Amino acid sequence: MKIKGLRWYIIGLICLATIINYIDRSALGIMWPDISEDLGMDKNDYALILNIFLVAYAIGQSLTGKMFDKIGTKLGFVISITVWGIATSLHGLARSLISFSLFRVLLGLGEAGNWPGAVKSNAEWFPSKERALAQGIFNSGAAMGSIIAPPLIAMIWVAIGWEMTFVLLGALGLLWVIPWLIFNKALPNKHPWITPEERELIRSGMQQQQASSAQEGLSMVHILSHRAPWAVLISRFFIEPIWWLFVGWMPIYLADVYGFNVKEIGFFAWVPYVGAAVGSLTGGYFSGQIIIRGGSVDQARKRTILIGCIIMFLGLVATILFGNTPERFVLIVAGVLFGFQFIISNIQTIPSDLLSGKSVGSLAGLGGTVGIFSVILMNFLVPVITEHYSYTPIFIMIAVFVPLGYLSIRFFAKEIKPIDQ
Repeated sequence: MKIKGLRWYIIGLICLATIINYIDRSALGIMWPDISEDLGMDKNDYALILNIFLVAYAIGQSLTGKMFDKIGTKLGFVISITVWGIATSLHGLARSLISFSLFRVLLGLGEAGNWPGAVKSNAEWFPSKERALAQGIFNSGAAMGSIIAPPLIAMIWVAIGWEMTFVLLGALGLLWVIPWLIFNKALPNKHPWITPEERELIRSGMQQQQASSAQEGLSMVHILSHRAPWAVLISRFFIEPIWWLFVGWMPIYLADVYGFNVKEIGFFAWVPYVGAAVGSLTGGYFSGQIIIRGGSVDQARKRTILIGCIIMFLGLVATILFGNTPERFVLIVAGVLFGFQFIISNIQTIPSDLLSGKSVGSLAGLGGTVGIFSVILMNFLVPVITEHYSYTPIFIMIAVFVPLGYLSIRFFAKEIKPIDQ
């Protein structure tokens, strides 16, 4: 049996895994008003639990990046999603700060693998001109998961309560493993279902360095001895907090500022992620079109990132000046997250533009780790600043981060191209 366009089935499954990933991680914030009332916890407890998750998630990015380079994407995804599915279900048993934190560590370690795994899989299954679009499809899963999560979780919560909601959501990941093992039998050069035309397309569209999957992975010291990989690390340090501020704190913001309950949060919180989903797909498509029309990878990545940064910066300024009603706020944030997803697929693709084979996942994972530690610092600041002032200083801080993220790419990656390994 041969399947035309098999690579799109593979990225489709990874997109589905990402949807599940974001539904699972969003559940705690969406149901927090009910959980905190039941268990006598407050916003500071939430911030601590969120940061414990992020520490595990940050460490997990580097660990799973190495894991995917060692054992491959097929088995790596099975391990990651099984771990986070079980962890999600265990949240239903949590009754204290300690138990929530323990299960959140397990969730963070499992969910972290989704990102370096996707970058590595895209490097294996897609030629350079399609890679940013593939990454955009994958990243759209984060937005679609965030769109689906608020109303879905609110409806399930109404029917069966927060404990069983966690159990049911955790089962979704375990079910995903079945089609993944059916379709992802092997890499393109050995897959029995791939057509000869698609196999040749993938091979011919890769740089020689990137096509060699047998190449030994480089040490991180060797990778970071080059200047260009630092563009991935520094840019993600500045850019990641923008996404995570709204993922982690928007439900709490809506509860604090507008007094929303779980159902009202479910009604409003999905809107910004429509913008994010559109940004994921258009950013990858825009970058790919530049390459198809004769532009270099360097031009495609940097031009796309500049446009997205301008959109993000203007949107963050608008949240301060005009976001004084819940309707305006969520619509403006939709523009901010459009800009974020417009660029992040291109930033996350840079490791596969620079490196090859068994080194891609390692750099992608370390980039995720650096980005998440920046988010952790922000999460410590949010409850302190909002308790004494408001959310406005936080919006100003991340607005300043936007141009710093773009300039770091321009400074460290003079030209985005395969480095001499």
